[in-house]
Amino acid sequence: MARCGRMASPFPKKLRAQQAQSERSPHPNDCPCMNKLRLALILCSTTLASLAQDSESTLKVDVKLVNVFVTVTDAHGGPIAGLAKDNFRLKEDGKEQRIAVFSRESELPLSIVLAIDTSLSTKKDLPLEQAAAHKFAHTIVRPQDGLAVYKFSEEVTQVVPFTSDLGRIDAGIDHMHNGSATALFDVVFLGAEALSTRQGRKVIVAVTDGGDTISQVNYKQALRAAEESEAIIYSVIIVPIEASAGRDTGGEHALIQFSEDTGGKYYYASSLAQLDEAFRKISDELRMQYLLAYYPSQHYSESEFRRIQVDLANPPPGGPYQARYRAGYYTTKDSF
Repeated sequence: MARCGRMASPFPKKLRAQQAQSERSPHPNDCPCMNKLRLALILCSTTLASLAQDSESTLKVDVKLVNVFVTVTDAHGGPIAGLAKDNFRLKEDGKEQRIAVFSRESELPLSIVLAIDTSLSTKKDLPLEQAAAHKFAHTIVRPQDGLAVYKFSEEVTQVVPFTSDLGRIDAGIDHMHNGSATALFDVVFLGAEALSTRQGRKVIVAVTDGGDTISQVNYKQALRAAEESEAIIYSVIIVPIEASAGRDTGGEHALIQFSEDTGGKYYYASSLAQLDEAFRKISDELRMQYLLAYYPSQHYSESEFRRIQVDLANPPPGGPYQARYRAGYYTTKDSF
């Protein structure tokens, strides 16, 4: 996959990320202070990368395999299985690409960041979020997979590191208490950074009422981190039944864009039944994804972001169908 320098962050600040220590021995890299320092350095390094890119207008693509994870759904939103390589056409910046690797994704390992909003505004809904999260974990996690539990309010905490141990996951989901503010963009950024070193499919599932009030990074930085890590974002937006028409929807719009740009999807829920249904649909999709991978035919680009397009060719009866996938990827000046 293509890599590039991290997005610049003007006057970067440390993010308050706390690594879980339960049920494992301490390691220097797991210390909360080390995580804060590492994230601060990541943000600082983006400034240097950005300055270096300003010296040239033409970027060269790192000739590594570009992964495109695709979900195909029918008119009712149900995932479509059983498609073959010949059913897909892949383009980059309008130019057709040869699909070098094709796979039905149910076999690849899955890494999931399950991020649960514990801000004060979700106090009434937190028990519902926890109940639905338990069911989701037990439905989706296999021995070869890893799920990390995050909670976020005024700070982001990794409650459980990546594991397939459902007992640890359950304990982490239960070990949540409400805070005050909402660091939504921070949890997307931190979750993406955690996923960047994982193999296979990478997913962020954010369960939140949609607001962001205190994040250290902004929307663009969070989205870029997700795009660079190849994370697919699913947003489960909690909407209280008594919510007024005049409520702030800015965070919701950000979640919708996160999901659309990364090939994920967003859902609204105001009850446990709707939460369960959203998680069930996410589980179904993750079992029926496709991987299309290619080597870019164009070595140079006038833009650091290259757009991907996937079309369906000779689809089976029963359409129309929709293909969802990430919008594109960032290029680098590294030579071939």
